[in-house]
Amino acid sequence: AIAYDMEKPYNVYGGLQDNGVWVGSSKYKKSARWFNTGHYPYKEIMGGDGMQIAIDNRDNNTVYTGFQFGWYFRVNKTTGEQKLIKPKHELGERPLRFNWQTPIHLSKYNQDILYLGANKLYRTMDKGESWKAISDDLTLGGRKGDVPYGTLTCIDESSFQFGRILVGTDDGIIHLTKNSGSSWKKISDGLPANLWVTEAIQSKYEESRIYASLNGYRWDDFNSYLYVSQDEGTNWERIGTDLPAEPVNVVYEDPKNENILYVGTDNGLYISMDQGRSFTMMSNGLPAVSVHDVEVHPRENELIVGTHGRSIYLADVSQIQALDDNVKKEELYVYDIKPQNARRGLGAKKTIWSSDENKVWPLPFYAKQSGRVSVKILDENGMVLFKDETNADAGINYYDYNYRLNTKYTDKFIQTLEDKKLKKKDDGNYYIPKGKYTLVLQKNGKEVSKDLVIE
Repeated sequence: AIAYDMEKPYNVYGGLQDNGVWVGSSKYKKSARWFNTGHYPYKEIMGGDGMQIAIDNRDNNTVYTGFQFGWYFRVNKTTGEQKLIKPKHELGERPLRFNWQTPIHLSKYNQDILYLGANKLYRTMDKGESWKAISDDLTLGGRKGDVPYGTLTCIDESSFQFGRILVGTDDGIIHLTKNSGSSWKKISDGLPANLWVTEAIQSKYEESRIYASLNGYRWDDFNSYLYVSQDEGTNWERIGTDLPAEPVNVVYEDPKNENILYVGTDNGLYISMDQGRSFTMMSNGLPAVSVHDVEVHPRENELIVGTHGRSIYLADVSQIQALDDNVKKEELYVYDIKPQNARRGLGAKKTIWSSDENKVWPLPFYAKQSGRVSVKILDENGMVLFKDETNADAGINYYDYNYRLNTKYTDKFIQTLEDKKLKKKDDGNYYIPKGKYTLVLQKNGKEVSKDLVIE
C-alpha cells in the first residue's frame, strides 16, 4: 500500500511485505551518497508486514499504520511514539476477523475520525482512543483456513456527503450506507459472486457513480473484472473489456479529470481516457510488474504507483489530465511547465559519485500531427539562448532539454548578466543559470510559447 502527505515537498509512504512501513521525500533521487553517509533517504516507521497508511494532513505528523491482521497504531513521526489502536470485540461476541491487509480510511471531513474494517466496520471519533461498530457482519461469514476469511478489504467515503460509506469484502460483497452505518444496503447482486473485492470507490464527480474491481485468482480465475454503476449499484456495467486476462488489484479515478481511470493488475499499469471504455498500458519506464496501489497527489498532479517487489514509481500526469477537447483541437500546444531547481554538476568531470539522472528537463507539448518542431529558449529581453529542432509524434511529446546554451549566443548573454558568473564547464559547454525564460515552439507556421523558470 502507498500514501502521501501534504508537506512541501510531499512525502511518500509505503507498506512492504516482511519489511515494515517506510516514508521518504517524493524528491528522492537515486544516489551512491547514502552508502558513504549511512543515511538512507527513506526511514522505517513500522515493522512487520507493512500495511495501509493514513496521514493526518493537519500536521502531516500523525500517521495511522500497522502490520498484518489489523494491528494498527497511531504514530507520531517526530517523537516515534506508537499507540496501539486495534478495536476489540465486546464481551460475549465472537472474535473479530481481520484481513491480512486490514483496510483503514481517514475521513476527509474530520481527521479525528478513522474507519477500520474487520468483518464489521468500526469508526473512531477520537483518533483511535475508542471505537464503535457501525455495522453488523458485512460478509458471508468466516471459513476455516490458514488465515481469516470473510473480512472487509476496502473502505471509501464519499466526496459529496459525510457518512456515505462504501465497503467491499474478500467474499464478493459490496455494501453502501448513506447514514454513517445506521442502515446498510447490499449493492453487489449484479456482480460475479464469491470474488475478492480489491477496490470499491465512489466517484468524485457523480454521487451515484461507483467503480469496483474484483479478483478471482485465488479460485484459479485470472480474468480481469472491472465494473461501473451509475445508480448506486442497482445496475452494473462491465468496463475495461480490452484489458488482458490479468487479475485487477486496484482501480483509481483521477482527481482532476473525470474521464481518466488508472488500473493496476498483476502485470502492469493501465490508463483509460474515456471512463473505462478503452485502456492503454503505461509502461514507459515501468516494468511488467504487479501493481497493487495507485494514488495521485492532488497538489503536484503526480501519479504514485506501488508495485509488489519493484519499488514505488512517480509520473507527472498533469499533461494527461489537461488533454481535453480544447487541447486536441490545437495544431500545436505547450503545457504549463513546472519550475525546476538549478542543477549542480552539469558539465563537470565525471567521478565515481556522478549520476546521469536528472540531466535533462522534459518540456511537454502536444502536436495534432507528427512533424518537425523548432525549439527556442529566450531570455527576459527576448534574446535567443538556445535553438534546436525535434521530431514530434501526434499526441503528447516531451522535448528533453539538457540545460545547455548554444555557444554562439553566450558571449552576448553574459554581457547582460549583473554578476557575469556564467562560466564554461569542464565539457566545454555553458549551462542555463537560474532565472526566468521563455520557451518558443514552432510547427508549420504555428508558434506557441510558455514561461520557463529555474529557481
